Amino acid sequence: MAHLGDTPPSSGSALGASTLPLRDPRTGALVGEMAATPEGDVAGLVARARAAGATWAATPLEERKGAIRRLASVFLARGSEIVDTLVAEIGKPPGEAWTSEVVTAQELFATWLEMIDDELADIPVPLNPINYPGKDVVLRLEPIGVVGLIMPWNYPIHLPLRTIVPAVLAGNAVVWKPSEYASRCGALLDSIFKAAFPADLVITIQGGPTQGAALIDGGVDRVVFTGSVAGGRAVAQRAAARLLPTSLELGSKDPAIVLHDADLERTVNGLVWGAFHNAGQDCASVERVYVDARIHDAFVEKVVAATRSLRVGSTSGTPDVGPLINAAALEKVHGHVTAAVAAGAVVRAGGEPTGEGYHYPPTVLTGVTDDMAVMREESFGPLFPIASFATEDEAVARANASPYGLTASVWSRDLRRAEALAARITTGVSFVNNCCFTGPMGAAAWGGRKESGYGVTGSRFGLEALVQPRTVCVDRSRGKKEMWWYPYGDNLVNMARGLVELTRPGGARLSGARMAVGGLLNRWK
Repeated sequence: MAHLGDTPPSSGSALGASTLPLRDPRTGALVGEMAATPEGDVAGLVARARAAGATWAATPLEERKGAIRRLASVFLARGSEIVDTLVAEIGKPPGEAWTSEVVTAQELFATWLEMIDDELADIPVPLNPINYPGKDVVLRLEPIGVVGLIMPWNYPIHLPLRTIVPAVLAGNAVVWKPSEYASRCGALLDSIFKAAFPADLVITIQGGPTQGAALIDGGVDRVVFTGSVAGGRAVAQRAAARLLPTSLELGSKDPAIVLHDADLERTVNGLVWGAFHNAGQDCASVERVYVDARIHDAFVEKVVAATRSLRVGSTSGTPDVGPLINAAALEKVHGHVTAAVAAGAVVRAGGEPTGEGYHYPPTVLTGVTDDMAVMREESFGPLFPIASFATEDEAVARANASPYGLTASVWSRDLRRAEALAARITTGVSFVNNCCFTGPMGAAAWGGRKESGYGVTGSRFGLEALVQPRTVCVDRSRGKKEMWWYPYGDNLVNMARGLVELTRPGGARLSGARMAVGGLLNRWK
């Protein structure tokens, strides 16, 4: 069975065992262990969450919003502790930890608190007053019950919150599993949830693929998974056997197209960040760059200079680029580089492990071709492969020649032309002169196409996965019978035929009106 965690397990790990090994990716050293949740306990924890959720669903929305305000208060008060944990467990540079995990969460809380009343409001159903006199019909959004969440390690604080906040506001309970490579971050979030929410409303389970499978089997009402394509397939297959709906945010190989009129300084600065932030460990990272041949050489020189200026590793003072998460990730990234070089690519910066923990330097490759793994497979590391193109149609075709479709960016001073070009790329999110940054936004939809998954996080469309509509009809009429009730007869048929004639294009409206009125007046005679 494919892995139900977010990445393939590294060699020597004990995923699914009673304890999880804890490593510092900055050094590679084993620094401790954490108890895993026994597989047999998971169904009982889901049942506890369901009981808490039943009470929570009946709680007024204002009280639910109050709980999210408490969550925000507790979370932000512990911002420094959150950042320290991210640095120690994931190796994130502090500046990146603050901006991508704490500040974004602050914005997430505020956005959902502002929009949730409108999003959960009853939706009136328009009715023809002649056909349906005295009736009111609305669509009412109700919680689905217990949301099961299986989360990755690359943004272990913000990504769970992106679903948990709207899920709780909508009246759901949540049982969630942090990545086995981010269990300390998961434990910290768990302590924050316990300080903000009623008991058992949000329950954390620790572990690897065994616990992920147990969560899917444990009686949740929906599974939300973020991780690898292989992991997403395993989740979807297991959930399908239970007719369990899923939302999957999976991998990608996000392209950037740089047109000849791009502002080179802004474009280089943006794409260097887009490729190397979080050490390239982001499903929205820029992983392949297509540059107009007329500016290719100038672009490459600026990218190489910007890349070589980045600080890497824990010995560099305040680093710009942290480590990869584990030995398997390091091996995969370096494998893409060595295979590309063997096939004719040229390393212009980086290209070899630093030898310090799981650090890999930001690496620029030129002379790449589209058949190389570094241009086809998700590297999930700090690689910047650059290829040139002759025409815009060629660039779009090459961008689309991928099984993935999460984000894409186009860089040009001609905004209208760039936006039109970006719209031709099959992707869930398109950028003009920027990249990567909208994922944390509560009001923006985030979702992929093709093998990048299905389902949406964020916005009203993401909320739709966390609620279920109930149609509510209230009839104020005093009549003893409805027109469509028994007994049937010719007058009912005449009324119906007359209504059709009145409304159909080219209908005989005068005779239709006579039939409808006559049938209506004589319906019960």
